[in-house]
Amino acid sequence: MTEPSSASEPRLPDPTELGKTMAEIAARSQRLVKEFLERQAQSPGAELPYNVLDPTVIGHAFGELAARLAADPSRLLEAQMALWQDYARLWQSTTQRMLGQVTEPVVAPSAGDRRFKDDEWSQNPVFDYVKQSYLLASRYLLDCVQRADGLDPHTAEKVDFYTRQFVDAMAPTNFAMSNPQVLRRTAETGGENLLNGLANLLDDLERGKGRLRIKMTDLERFELGTNVAVTPGSVVFQNDLVQLLHYAPSTPTQHKRPLLVIPPWINKFYILDLRPKNSFIRWAVEQGHSVFVVSWVNPDARLADKTFDDYLREGPLAALDAIEQATGEREINVIGYCLGGTLLACTLAYLAAKGEAKRIKSATFFTTMVDFSEPGELGVFIDEEQLHLMEEHMDKTGYFEGSSMAEAFNLLRANDLIWSFVVNNYLLGQDPFPFDLLYWNSDSTRMPRAMHSFYLRSMYQKNLLVQPGAITLDGVPIDLGKVRTPVYILSTREDHIAPWSSTYRATQLYKGTRRFVLGMSGHIAGVINPPSAGKYGYYTGSELPEDPQAWLAGAEAHEGSWWTDWASWVARHAGKQVPSRVPGEGGLPALEDAPGSYVKVRAD
Repeated sequence: MTEPSSASEPRLPDPTELGKTMAEIAARSQRLVKEFLERQAQSPGAELPYNVLDPTVIGHAFGELAARLAADPSRLLEAQMALWQDYARLWQSTTQRMLGQVTEPVVAPSAGDRRFKDDEWSQNPVFDYVKQSYLLASRYLLDCVQRADGLDPHTAEKVDFYTRQFVDAMAPTNFAMSNPQVLRRTAETGGENLLNGLANLLDDLERGKGRLRIKMTDLERFELGTNVAVTPGSVVFQNDLVQLLHYAPSTPTQHKRPLLVIPPWINKFYILDLRPKNSFIRWAVEQGHSVFVVSWVNPDARLADKTFDDYLREGPLAALDAIEQATGEREINVIGYCLGGTLLACTLAYLAAKGEAKRIKSATFFTTMVDFSEPGELGVFIDEEQLHLMEEHMDKTGYFEGSSMAEAFNLLRANDLIWSFVVNNYLLGQDPFPFDLLYWNSDSTRMPRAMHSFYLRSMYQKNLLVQPGAITLDGVPIDLGKVRTPVYILSTREDHIAPWSSTYRATQLYKGTRRFVLGMSGHIAGVINPPSAGKYGYYTGSELPEDPQAWLAGAEAHEGSWWTDWASWVARHAGKQVPSRVPGEGGLPALEDAPGSYVKVRAD
């Protein structure tokens, strides 16, 4: 059999026209770069954000790798021989294709790899060869890393992670001359895409004050309170760290016990209130809950000395008192999301130690870690060397930049959250698509120096929260084993920030009734999954064995959203129906409309 050939050949511009276009690009590029440098000189940036990919840290890790490989060169030789054999097969396969024969690929992208979805990568022998060459070289590099014996586990994780970052960065899709989609676009536009891409690149450099901050969405298309975070409500309380939002009812009656949501302060709360159709907050209101939400401040250097104790006192403890003042209710249900859930766990243990455990009638945890023994790939960034560098940086700034935090999260899914935008914005010269979730993702928050150092060292580095009394907050030793509050623990199967096998360990710590639910998808999409979407699914299981895989093996799969499962569970703890409460008409006056002013403070 033979394959059609000419139809799959990429169209290239006329060489003369291409030369003129490239000369114009060079001239305009020079002008754009000059203008950028002039603007930088007029307003030089302050201290640059912390670099999560510190060259010294990476160098030390690969220095250890080189030493281990040198100690046993036979392993490296085996990997090289395998690579040469693969390349010989690829040469033979490509030659056969050039002669019109049909051949099986020597290597293929993984099922979820969307970089090579363009038909040219499979139909055109040249691009197919480029693709397979890259995949073989990638496999070789990763194989060399994994063959190195004698590395301590943390260093092995680092070199594997950094090798994958290099491999992803060097993909042929990321370069104009080896990406068929970019070549087609260049031919169609006469190179205008490259000019637009350069302008996008310089805009991103300027927005990052000399450091590249890739634009992931159209930031001008969204406005808080206008088309995101639009559920009606009011701010009824505030202090240095939080504004407390109370949402307006949409039902004539509500559950007696209010519902408090504690989001993470690594991000902003409106991930739970993006649009009406996917707003968890609006949906909870519609289920008859009197919903209160903590909106954390976006701290600057003035709050550098705020501690984790302060976040406990001025966050959930202050919110409990404010809700009681607003509604007269002392018992409430509470949700904690991610780091907000970690703080909720501390709050439960704190109240138990103080003899006030009944103030929280039930606790729900969204993708929350309390046992940090296996934190996933985020642990790559946390060791003594890197913590020392972070603390040195925070001593100068007073905080850890949200942009650096976002960079670390994005590196966990670099092909989706970095390189796809490099191709779209800089090579194809297109503006990013307006997407509310990515607008939220770009709206980063800072971390106060004292709190952030404590959190990383006490929890990620030393895993003290699971050790009874090892952490003391506001003078109270924290022991999660004393928590007897009913808990609902939601994890997500593809979570790259809080791995579900780690979040599951909380089921072995609390002593009250526990329900563990595993949603499909990841840290965000698995949580923000309204029933109306009809997406994903979830698992439930009545038994809670120590091994999370044993739990999954015996779990029951369900279609649709876990929201309805949670609604049934929390209703049993929510009390009878009472007349709906209107924000500002109880014991606390309305200070301003939701979403409030704290959430509108941007870090960039």
